Amino acid sequence: MLDFQGNLERTHHCGELRAANAGQQVVLMGWVNRRRDHGNLIFLDLRDRTGIAQIVLDKELVPDGHAKGEQVRPEYVVAAVGKVRLRSADAINPKMPTGEIEIEATELRVLNDTRLAPFSPSEEAIQNEEVRLKYRYVDLRRPEMQRNFRLRHDITLAIRYNLSQQGFLEIETPILTKSTPEGARDFLVPSRVHPGEFFALPQSPQIFKQILMISGFDKYFQIARCFRDEDLRADRQLEFTQVDLEMSFPKQETVFAVVEQFLAAGFAAAGVTLPTPFPRVSYDESMRQYGSDKPDLRLPGITDVRPAFTDAALATLQIDPALPVVAFRIPNVGELSRKEREDNHPLFDLSKGAKFIDDFKRLAKGFPEAAVKVRELAGAAEADFVIIVAGDPAHHIKASDTKFAGRLSEREINVYSAAGNFRTELAKKYADKHGAFAVTEKVVLDANAQSAGAAVDGAAAFHPIWITDFPIRVRPGNG
Repeated sequence: MLDFQGNLERTHHCGELRAANAGQQVVLMGWVNRRRDHGNLIFLDLRDRTGIAQIVLDKELVPDGHAKGEQVRPEYVVAAVGKVRLRSADAINPKMPTGEIEIEATELRVLNDTRLAPFSPSEEAIQNEEVRLKYRYVDLRRPEMQRNFRLRHDITLAIRYNLSQQGFLEIETPILTKSTPEGARDFLVPSRVHPGEFFALPQSPQIFKQILMISGFDKYFQIARCFRDEDLRADRQLEFTQVDLEMSFPKQETVFAVVEQFLAAGFAAAGVTLPTPFPRVSYDESMRQYGSDKPDLRLPGITDVRPAFTDAALATLQIDPALPVVAFRIPNVGELSRKEREDNHPLFDLSKGAKFIDDFKRLAKGFPEAAVKVRELAGAAEADFVIIVAGDPAHHIKASDTKFAGRLSEREINVYSAAGNFRTELAKKYADKHGAFAVTEKVVLDANAQSAGAAVDGAAAFHPIWITDFPIRVRPGNG
C-alpha cells in the first residue's frame, strides 16, 4: 500500500545537509539508491539531483517505518522525516559530501514503487547503449547524466548573461518557416490549412537575423535549435543547438572580442579558465603546420622535410619536387609490422593526389642520410611513428596549373590536407599510446562547475585559435 504525500513538504535536498545541520528536523524526498538491512537497523541511501543522504530506520524508534523499509527496494520513491545527527567517527564516509551526517527517521512514507529496472542508476558504467536508451528515464537518474544537464544549464546561463552584458538582445525566431537554400536538406512539415504545401524547419536562423539587422536591432543572439536532414556522423546529428549571433557594422576585431568573451564565460562556468585573446593563424600557415583549417594542437604538427632529399632521391621515390614534402609523427607508437602498416593504408585519402611513405626501415636502406634528416627535422624520438607525405607526379593536375601568387595552390593544399587527415586518423587510432588526448580528459574530470573561483587551466587542453585569411574566389575583373 502506497502512502500519500499529503501536506508533507520537503525542507532540504539530500545533498545539501552537512555537519552544521546536526539537530535540525528535516523532510527529504527522493529515490532509494541503495538499501542495507542490518536487522533492527535499515539504512536507505536516499538520492535526488543534489546528492545522497543516509536514512536510518531503527525498529525500536520507528517500527512502522522499519516495516516499510523492509519492503522498500532500489528506485522506490520515498519521503523521510527525521532529525539530522552526526555519525560516529568510525562511520564517517569521506567519499560522500554528506558523509559526516545521517538522518534518524521518525517517519517513512512510500510514495511510489517500481518494477526492477535492467540496471541501476548507481552503476558507474552501463556498457549496453541500447538498454540505456530504452530505459532512458532510469539512465537520466544517473549522477553523471544529472551533472551533464546541470553543466549545460550553467554554461548556457553564463553565455546568455555575458552576451546580454555586451549589449546583445536575445530574440526568438520562427521554427516553422519557408525553405531556403543552405548546406543540407530541409525537414518538411505538411500544412493542414494549405494541402500540398509545406513548412520547413530552419537549418539556422540566417534569414531572420539578417532581417533583424536591417530592422535596426544592432546586436542579436539566440541559443537556437537547428534542424538538418543529413546523414549522421560523429559530429553531426539531425537536430542540435548553436549559439547564433549577429551584429551591425562589425569589424573583424569586434567579432573576435565578442566571441572570445562569451566562450571564456562559458568555460568559466564549467570551472575551466580559457586564456584570451586566442592566437591567430592564417589559413595558409595552418595548412602548412597542421594540414587542416581546424587543427588539433594537442598533436605534433607537420614539418617540411624537403631539404632532407636531393632531386635525384625525389625522382627515384617518384615524388613531385614542385609540391610539398612533409612529415608528421605519432609519439610512442613504436615500430609497426608490415601488416599493421597495411591496415592503416585505407585511412589515407588517395583522391588528394598525394602519396605517403611509412616504411622507414626500407627508406633508411636506400636513403640513409635522408631518413636520419627526416627524423631530425620532425623532432622524432626513437619510439615515434613517422610518416612522409608528398605530391604524386602521376596525378592528372600538375602543380603549376593551380598556382597563383602569394597563396598556396590547390595542389599544395591537397597535399597538406592529405597529410593532415592522415595525421588525425592515426592519432585517433593510437590515442592510447601517445596519450595526447588525455590532457583534455583530465581537465574535464578535474574541473568543478560549482567551485568558487578555483578553476582548472584549459589552455593546453582546448587551445582555441582563430584561422584567418581564408582563400576567397574573386570573379575576373572585380579586383
